[in-house]
Amino acid sequence: MAEMTQRQKYDLKRKIEELRNCKGRHTELISLYVPPSKQIFDVNAYLKNELSQSQNIKSKTTRKNVLSAIESIMSRLKYFKKPPENGVIFFVGHKSVGSDQTEMVAFVIEPPMLINTFLYRCDSLFYVEPLLGMLTEKEIYGLLLIDRRECTVGILRGNRVDLLKYMTSQVPGKHGRGGQSQRRFERLTEIAAHEWFVKCGEKASDIFLEEKGLKGIFVGGPGPTKKYFVDENYLHYEIQKKIIDTFDTGYTDEFGLKELVSAASQTRTNLKISKEKKIMERFLREVTNTGNSLAVYGEKQVRTALEMGAVDTLLLSENIRKYRVRMKCPSCDFITEMTVDEDALDGFSPPGCSNCDSSVQMQIVEKIDLIDELSDLAEKIGCDVELISMDSEEGDSLYSAFDGMAGILRYPVDV
Repeated sequence: MAEMTQRQKYDLKRKIEELRNCKGRHTELISLYVPPSKQIFDVNAYLKNELSQSQNIKSKTTRKNVLSAIESIMSRLKYFKKPPENGVIFFVGHKSVGSDQTEMVAFVIEPPMLINTFLYRCDSLFYVEPLLGMLTEKEIYGLLLIDRRECTVGILRGNRVDLLKYMTSQVPGKHGRGGQSQRRFERLTEIAAHEWFVKCGEKASDIFLEEKGLKGIFVGGPGPTKKYFVDENYLHYEIQKKIIDTFDTGYTDEFGLKELVSAASQTRTNLKISKEKKIMERFLREVTNTGNSLAVYGEKQVRTALEMGAVDTLLLSENIRKYRVRMKCPSCDFITEMTVDEDALDGFSPPGCSNCDSSVQMQIVEKIDLIDELSDLAEKIGCDVELISMDSEEGDSLYSAFDGMAGILRYPVDV
């Protein structure tokens, strides 16, 4: 099964967000998942039966809304001779828009990955769990930091680092005694250290064994303790086999997890987070380059560089929530565009026409997600597009310091 592209993942995330924002007053939202193995004739027969059953709904308004949603799906099914390759999903119903008012919504989605099960659900929310399952991160690595004082267990999921367990030990430190007392204390210390390593090994093994699809484990910590811990097989044998490498880190706490991931990404270049770090490091080097810099950032500058065909790699934060709105004057047909924040879109009132008469209000003719719009511009000039998540420090930097939009140029330009 082919893995989804960055663009497909982003579009699916945004669609799920939109679906989750739809809330029915009652059970007026229908979710219908049709796998490619299901005959359209059989789906229609199932819906006809649901249509008949829905006649018994007591609430007149709910009954009317459910019936119209089912009929809407049946009318849309007429355009399909058979389900698409990955199946097709219908989300249709009446969402609440306040003041006891509802609005009909209809989404027809051809999923980027295969759906296997036929499913019909009528509820106050659209059923999106199968779609969320498609976004489950497939690249999962275990992270373990260990020394005689601390132990931290974490997980790397794609670009995101999660701390799962932090423990501290009671292993004695150095002492000033000599002679027989010294040997006795050293023996007691080694016993305490062994018990500590056993405890850490058991806890880490329990956590990692629960992680399905774990690709490997990175072990880190200061000094030789981590290598001793690995060599002495304190982990469950199934987990022991998954250890990829050990790395030196200055810390064994939550900060150490980031250190460990950073160290691993230097040698394991196939890691998703490694690719993201490298591209962002390349961009930041260009930002600090005072002569003939190949960095560009900010929407206006990035857009200009794209229109000039000068962008080699476009960097976009997945956290951008903006739309590019295209407007037309009803009097003189003048067309203009502007970017609007998603939060401001519902109450957005187009400005007056600047070409013929500012009192003539422009009319919205199209709106498109800003990331999709900029990605389409990039594709036209053969530019690579990298969607940067907010799960890494680099991703956070792109969004907070550069407004989520930046580019690495093919050649220096004045924008």
